[in-house]
Amino acid sequence: MHGPAEKEVPTGRPSPIAPACLVVGALLGLAGSFAPSAALRGLAWGIDGTALVVAAALLAVHCLQQNLQSVAAGFLVFIAGQTLVLSGSAMSLEASSPLFAAGAALWAAALVLISVPGVMPLPVRILGGVAALLFAATALQVFAGRSLTSLSEPLPFFAYPVFVLTLFGWAWWCLIPRPGQ
Repeated sequence: MHGPAEKEVPTGRPSPIAPACLVVGALLGLAGSFAPSAALRGLAWGIDGTALVVAAALLAVHCLQQNLQSVAAGFLVFIAGQTLVLSGSAMSLEASSPLFAAGAALWAAALVLISVPGVMPLPVRILGGVAALLFAATALQVFAGRSLTSLSEPLPFFAYPVFVLTLFGWAWWCLIPRPGQ
Protein backbone atom coordinates (compact mmCIF):
# COMPACT_ATOMS: atom_id res chain seq x y z
CA MET A 1 0.00 0.00 0.00
CA HIS A 2 1.15 3.55 -0.62
CA GLY A 3 -0.15 7.08 -0.81
CA PRO A 4 -2.56 8.61 1.73
CA ALA A 5 -3.80 5.13 2.61
CA GLU A 6 -0.40 4.19 4.06
CA LYS A 7 -1.13 2.92 7.54
CA GLU A 8 1.25 0.03 7.84
CA VAL A 9 3.57 0.11 10.80
CA PRO A 10 7.14 -0.53 9.67
CA THR A 11 8.56 -3.83 10.87
CA GLY A 12 12.12 -2.60 11.39
CA ARG A 13 13.60 0.43 13.07
CA PRO A 14 15.55 3.10 11.22
CA SER A 15 19.26 3.52 11.84
CA PRO A 16 19.90 4.75 15.41
CA ILE A 17 21.79 7.63 13.83
CA ALA A 18 18.47 9.11 12.60
CA PRO A 19 16.89 9.84 16.00
CA ALA A 20 20.22 11.11 17.35
CA CYS A 21 20.51 13.54 14.42
CA LEU A 22 16.88 14.63 14.83
CA VAL A 23 17.43 15.48 18.49
CA VAL A 24 20.74 17.26 17.81
CA GLY A 25 19.14 19.18 14.93
CA ALA A 26 16.11 20.15 16.97
CA LEU A 27 18.12 21.34 19.95
CA LEU A 28 20.74 23.27 17.97
CA GLY A 29 18.10 24.80 15.72
CA LEU A 30 16.26 26.13 18.74
CA ALA A 31 19.51 27.21 20.42
CA GLY A 32 20.55 29.08 17.28
CA SER A 33 17.35 31.09 17.45
CA PHE A 34 18.50 32.47 20.80
CA ALA A 35 22.23 32.72 20.06
CA PRO A 36 23.85 35.94 21.33
CA SER A 37 25.79 36.52 18.09
CA ALA A 38 25.43 35.93 14.36
CA ALA A 39 28.53 33.72 14.40
CA LEU A 40 27.13 31.41 17.09
CA ARG A 41 23.73 31.38 15.37
CA GLY A 42 25.39 30.40 12.08
CA LEU A 43 27.39 27.65 13.76
CA ALA A 44 24.37 26.22 15.58
CA TRP A 45 22.17 26.39 12.48
CA GLY A 46 24.92 24.93 10.29
CA ILE A 47 25.30 21.87 12.51
CA ASP A 48 21.53 21.67 13.02
CA GLY A 49 20.84 21.72 9.29
CA THR A 50 23.48 19.12 8.54
CA ALA A 51 22.15 16.80 11.24
CA LEU A 52 18.59 17.14 9.93
CA VAL A 53 19.65 16.37 6.35
CA VAL A 54 21.44 13.22 7.55
CA ALA A 55 18.42 12.15 9.61
CA ALA A 56 16.00 12.76 6.75
CA ALA A 57 18.18 10.81 4.31
CA LEU A 58 18.29 7.84 6.67
CA LEU A 59 14.54 8.04 7.22
CA ALA A 60 13.85 8.29 3.49
CA VAL A 61 15.87 5.12 2.86
CA HIS A 62 14.14 3.35 5.75
CA CYS A 63 10.68 4.31 4.51
CA LEU A 64 11.50 3.18 0.98
CA GLN A 65 12.64 -0.17 2.38
CA GLN A 66 9.33 -0.42 4.25
CA ASN A 67 7.31 0.45 1.10
CA LEU A 68 6.12 3.76 2.57
CA GLN A 69 6.60 5.85 -0.57
CA SER A 70 4.64 8.96 0.47
CA VAL A 71 6.51 9.25 3.75
CA ALA A 72 9.83 8.60 2.00
CA ALA A 73 8.96 11.31 -0.52
CA GLY A 74 8.22 13.63 2.40
CA PHE A 75 11.67 13.07 3.83
CA LEU A 76 13.23 13.69 0.40
CA VAL A 77 11.31 16.98 0.09
CA PHE A 78 12.41 17.80 3.64
CA ILE A 79 16.03 17.34 2.56
CA ALA A 80 15.52 19.80 -0.30
CA GLY A 81 13.98 22.36 2.04
CA GLN A 82 16.54 21.88 4.78
CA THR A 83 19.35 22.24 2.27
CA LEU A 84 18.01 25.64 1.21
CA VAL A 85 17.73 26.77 4.83
CA LEU A 86 21.19 25.36 5.60
CA SER A 87 22.74 27.30 2.72
CA GLY A 88 21.74 30.55 4.44
CA SER A 89 23.08 29.65 7.90
CA ALA A 90 26.16 31.88 7.70
CA MET A 91 24.38 34.74 5.92
CA SER A 92 22.69 37.73 7.51
CA LEU A 93 19.05 37.12 8.38
CA GLU A 94 17.94 39.62 5.73
CA ALA A 95 20.14 38.16 2.97
CA SER A 96 18.98 34.60 3.67
CA SER A 97 15.27 35.48 3.73
CA PRO A 98 14.47 34.18 0.20
CA LEU A 99 16.34 30.93 0.88
CA PHE A 100 14.53 30.55 4.17
CA ALA A 101 11.13 31.17 2.56
CA ALA A 102 11.78 28.57 -0.14
CA GLY A 103 12.98 26.12 2.50
CA ALA A 104 9.96 26.82 4.69
CA ALA A 105 7.64 26.15 1.75
CA LEU A 106 9.35 22.81 1.16
CA TRP A 107 9.28 22.03 4.89
CA ALA A 108 5.52 22.63 4.80
CA ALA A 109 5.09 20.28 1.84
CA ALA A 110 7.31 17.66 3.47
CA LEU A 111 5.45 17.86 6.77
CA VAL A 112 2.17 17.24 4.93
CA LEU A 113 3.61 14.25 3.04
CA ILE A 114 4.95 12.77 6.28
CA SER A 115 1.93 13.59 8.45
CA VAL A 116 -1.04 12.64 6.26
CA PRO A 117 -0.38 8.88 6.00
CA GLY A 118 -1.13 7.00 9.21
CA VAL A 119 2.50 5.98 9.77
CA MET A 120 3.54 8.34 12.56
CA PRO A 121 1.68 8.38 15.88
CA LEU A 122 -1.34 10.69 15.82
CA PRO A 123 0.09 13.40 18.15
CA VAL A 124 3.19 13.63 15.93
CA ARG A 125 1.01 13.86 12.82
CA ILE A 126 -1.04 16.68 14.38
CA LEU A 127 2.11 18.60 15.36
CA GLY A 128 3.47 18.12 11.85
CA GLY A 129 0.24 19.42 10.36
CA VAL A 130 0.28 22.52 12.53
CA ALA A 131 3.95 23.17 11.73
CA ALA A 132 3.17 22.76 8.02
CA LEU A 133 0.45 25.41 8.21
CA LEU A 134 2.71 27.83 10.08
CA PHE A 135 5.61 27.39 7.66
CA ALA A 136 3.32 27.63 4.63
CA ALA A 137 1.91 30.91 5.99
CA THR A 138 5.46 32.20 6.49
CA ALA A 139 6.59 31.24 2.99
CA LEU A 140 3.50 32.71 1.35
CA GLN A 141 4.04 36.02 3.14
CA VAL A 142 7.64 36.27 1.89
CA PHE A 143 6.65 35.18 -1.62
CA ALA A 144 3.99 37.94 -1.58
CA GLY A 145 6.66 40.54 -0.79
CA ARG A 146 6.53 40.86 2.99
CA SER A 147 9.92 41.40 4.57
CA LEU A 148 10.38 38.54 7.04
CA THR A 149 13.50 36.83 8.34
CA SER A 150 13.89 33.44 9.96
CA LEU A 151 13.54 35.15 13.36
CA SER A 152 10.58 37.44 12.64
CA GLU A 153 7.73 37.36 15.12
CA PRO A 154 5.12 36.06 15.33
CA LEU A 155 5.96 33.90 12.30
CA PRO A 156 8.11 32.04 11.75
CA PHE A 157 9.53 32.40 15.27
CA PHE A 158 6.58 30.76 17.01
CA ALA A 159 6.48 27.92 14.49
CA TYR A 160 9.79 26.59 15.80
CA PRO A 161 8.53 25.07 19.07
CA VAL A 162 5.89 23.10 17.12
CA PHE A 163 8.53 22.07 14.57
CA VAL A 164 10.96 20.99 17.31
CA LEU A 165 8.23 18.90 18.96
CA THR A 166 7.56 17.30 15.57
CA LEU A 167 11.25 16.45 15.19
CA PHE A 168 11.27 14.96 18.70
CA GLY A 169 8.17 12.98 17.69
CA TRP A 170 9.95 11.59 14.65
CA ALA A 171 12.88 10.61 16.88
CA TRP A 172 10.47 8.90 19.28
CA TRP A 173 8.85 7.06 16.33
CA CYS A 174 12.30 5.77 15.35
CA LEU A 175 12.68 4.19 18.78
CA ILE A 176 9.19 2.69 19.21
CA PRO A 177 9.32 -1.12 19.25
CA ARG A 178 7.90 -2.59 16.04
CA PRO A 179 5.67 -5.67 15.77
CA GLY A 180 7.72 -8.85 15.98
CA GLN A 181 10.63 -7.21 17.82
